[in-house]
Amino acid sequence: MNYSEAVQEITEVIPDFENELTKTTPQNSYSVIRTFTNRIKSMVRQNDRNILFKSLQKMDKIYINGDTSLKNAIEGVFIYSLDNFTAFCSGEYRKAIFSHMSKELQQTYSKQIYNHGI
Repeated sequence: MNYSEAVQEITEVIPDFENELTKTTPQNSYSVIRTFTNRIKSMVRQNDRNILFKSLQKMDKIYINGDTSLKNAIEGVFIYSLDNFTAFCSGEYRKAIFSHMSKELQQTYSKQIYNHGI
C-alpha cells in the first residue's frame, strides 16, 4: 500500500480527510500520516471513541500493509507522538486506546520508548 491508497483507507473512516489533505503540500507518506495523527489526537481530546477506535484500526492496517515509507512515517510521526496526546488521559482511557492498536504497533511503540536515548 502506498500513501494514496492509505488516503483511500482513511477516507472510509473520515470522509472529509481528502479535503484536509489538499491543503497540505507536498502530498507524501509523512504528510498523510501527520494529518491522520492530528485527527486522532483531536479525537482523543474530544473523547470521540467510536471514530477513534476505527481510526486506530486503520492505522494498524496501513502499518501492516503499507510500504516502507508509510511504515517509517507511522513510526516517526504517530508512534512518536502517542505519549504526547495520551499523557493527560485517564489510565483507563489510555489502556482502551492501546488495546485498539495491533500487537505490531504496540511492540513498535515499546521499542521506541524503551530504546530512546540509547
